[in-house]
Amino acid sequence: MIVDEFIKYLKIERNYSKYTLKNYELDIIDFVNFCSDNNLNIYKVKYTDIKKYLINIYNKKYKATSISRKISALRAFYKYLYDKELVDKNIFKYISLPKKEKRLPKYITNTDVDDIFNIPNINTPIGQRNRLILELLYGTGIRVSELCNIKLQDINYEERSIRILGKGSKERIVLYGKPCEEILKKYIEDGRNLLLNGKNNNYLIVGMNKKEKGITTRSIELIIDDIIKKAALNKNVTPHTLRHTFATHLLNEGCDILIVKELLGHSSLDTTGIYTHVSNERLRKVYLDSHPRAKKD
Repeated sequence: MIVDEFIKYLKIERNYSKYTLKNYELDIIDFVNFCSDNNLNIYKVKYTDIKKYLINIYNKKYKATSISRKISALRAFYKYLYDKELVDKNIFKYISLPKKEKRLPKYITNTDVDDIFNIPNINTPIGQRNRLILELLYGTGIRVSELCNIKLQDINYEERSIRILGKGSKERIVLYGKPCEEILKKYIEDGRNLLLNGKNNNYLIVGMNKKEKGITTRSIELIIDDIIKKAALNKNVTPHTLRHTFATHLLNEGCDILIVKELLGHSSLDTTGIYTHVSNERLRKVYLDSHPRAKKD
């Protein structure tokens, strides 16, 4: 089936993540089913057919982000069909994405960070691993999918840095501090070996499922959920919240936004710019402390 061939192409040639591959596959199959239900040939769809499909998914109350992803998936799919000379043109190339919902990133306070970091018992293998998960997500700002893919050879212990393979197979280097270094050393020398129980594995974070070499993003989400419940924060904290917190705290402490952009692995400064709203309090403080007409007594 052509959809299977396309997904295989994205996996092998473009090195897309498992998460993206799964979503793209579901999105394209959804469109193929729509075409089948409406007696449409996927190789001969017209703009009016696309319009009907868009009305259909808008009526299902999908979020703008989900609709954008569906269009992006179909745009990539039809580019593939065009390159294979199976269609005359990439009709989705002319379909505009819906405007993004401007949602401000959620983050937690330094006190919240301390509270959740104290939950894992670092005297146990599981506790060491879970504490390291927190340290890496908050201390480096990496995505949960990137965390899952870290291998031992990606770590430079002398420079306290990790090579990360991000979106679109883009490599970047992230740094970690002393607290992360300490739990990383403890986990690798102690907890990790006990969790592996003599089995070979080059992934840094290992799970409990013996069939999998590494750990899944879903497993990490469940680990974070459990930690937040035990910390009794009464806040919705996800792995991505820790990434938001990383960026927010850096900017609040005066870090250059261009550096934050590089550390997060953003391709555009516009994406990083959403975090600048949270640094207004710092800007106010700098102004009051610096301007001759505003300096505090």
